[in-house]
Amino acid sequence: MHSPTQRHVLSALVQNVPGVLAHISGMLASRGFNIDSLAVGETENKTLSRMTFVVVGDDRVLEQVRKQLEKIVTVVRVIDVSSRDFVERDLLLVKVLAPSGPKRAEIRELVDIFRGRIVDVGPDELMIEISGRENKVQAFIERVRPYGITELVRTGRVAMVRSDSDNPVPEGTLTKVTA
Repeated sequence: MHSPTQRHVLSALVQNVPGVLAHISGMLASRGFNIDSLAVGETENKTLSRMTFVVVGDDRVLEQVRKQLEKIVTVVRVIDVSSRDFVERDLLLVKVLAPSGPKRAEIRELVDIFRGRIVDVGPDELMIEISGRENKVQAFIERVRPYGITELVRTGRVAMVRSDSDNPVPEGTLTKVTA
């Protein structure tokens, strides 16, 4: 029986060496897997980076992606974050047309409602920072679109499993790869 297509959030702890991102993304692309979102950054250990990516597909696709990742020597560990209780965030920077006057005040009110921040002010534009779950970021974009978005950039999702001593890593979600 096939499971329905869904969004899977994976976290891969990788060695922090040149070429890892290109190797992993190239391997996934060459096998026909589409990365819906990708974020990479250094961890608390400078020799390791964390890649958080989202793939869309059924459980078979998820399992194939995990198996391919496990074959890569620079991959230390892979966790299916979406199978656990987790927190995820997306960061948005957006420039919105906001001439002085009532429209600028309306946009400032929207920023407050969405718990965002105005990070730069120009004569006719505001640059706004919003972070949160994907649906919150998307909702903000839709609310400011009528004012005129002049530029927009998003980070992609980052995610971490919640701390819970009663919630150990389920069998099969944590994989150690040895060289």
